[in-house]
Amino acid sequence: MLYSQVTPAAKRVNLRAALDTGRLLRFPGAFNPLSAKLIQDKGFEGVYISGAVISADLGLPDVGLTTLTEVAGRAQQISRMTDLPSLVDADTGFGEPMNVARTVQTLEDAGVAGLHIEDQVNPKRCGHLDGKAVVDADTAIKRIRAAAAARRDPNLLIMARTDIRALDGLDAAIDRVKALVDAGADAVFPEAMRDLSEFDAVCAAVDVPVLANMTEFGKSELFATQQLADVGVRIVIYPVSLLRLAMGAAERGLDALAAEGTLQFTVGDMQTRARLYELLDYEAYNEFDTSVFNFELDH
Repeated sequence: MLYSQVTPAAKRVNLRAALDTGRLLRFPGAFNPLSAKLIQDKGFEGVYISGAVISADLGLPDVGLTTLTEVAGRAQQISRMTDLPSLVDADTGFGEPMNVARTVQTLEDAGVAGLHIEDQVNPKRCGHLDGKAVVDADTAIKRIRAAAAARRDPNLLIMARTDIRALDGLDAAIDRVKALVDAGADAVFPEAMRDLSEFDAVCAAVDVPVLANMTEFGKSELFATQQLADVGVRIVIYPVSLLRLAMGAAERGLDALAAEGTLQFTVGDMQTRARLYELLDYEAYNEFDTSVFNFELDH
């Protein structure tokens, strides 16, 4: 009932322990707190909070228009509703080193288990679009050093994302992730890898967990979890998938309503009231009300 009984500190410990097992952790992207509850209910290992999804939810493109306040607010709303660890997209850290430090502490307070900081020029662009630009290695290293130095909980996972592959090739990406690990990154996120051999090469180059981004309509093929695990990937995210599924269903429903004047014929595709109440744990709220109000005043 209400929020998760697992503390943010415990979720961070749990994430570290899960990574230590060496198995692949699956982090579907939650587009709101309710979808985070569904992700937990379906047995996944973590929840991803995508910057692209937060932007889209606000009706904005993913071009660096969201603020730290907006991202932290949504990260808190999602993280507190699930027992799972959450990993949040912190873009470029919303500025340079001092801004990055503040971003880390603000997101730490929001209850996330980890975050990633990227090496794009600020403001950034979606990682699977053309026209990206990355900062030089020194600037990227300073961002990660600032992030690692700012955290107060040593178990908060600081992940470094690099977008340099699309610009300068795989060798440059490998050099960049090595430098970012040396700067203090606990894990790395090489964006827009072309094939499994590239993920394999990155995994072989560093001794920290590597994340794979399995976003639809992007630069990477949608590899199966076993394929990714076999080359050493330790975390896989599906950042926009649930939003795309939900919006696709919503669009089809609105088309049906416009064409037929009723949703009667699409009710079978909807989540039932009973299932919604189950996810929301209505029964526990009713029991709480009963325990509080089930008394009589003495006269």
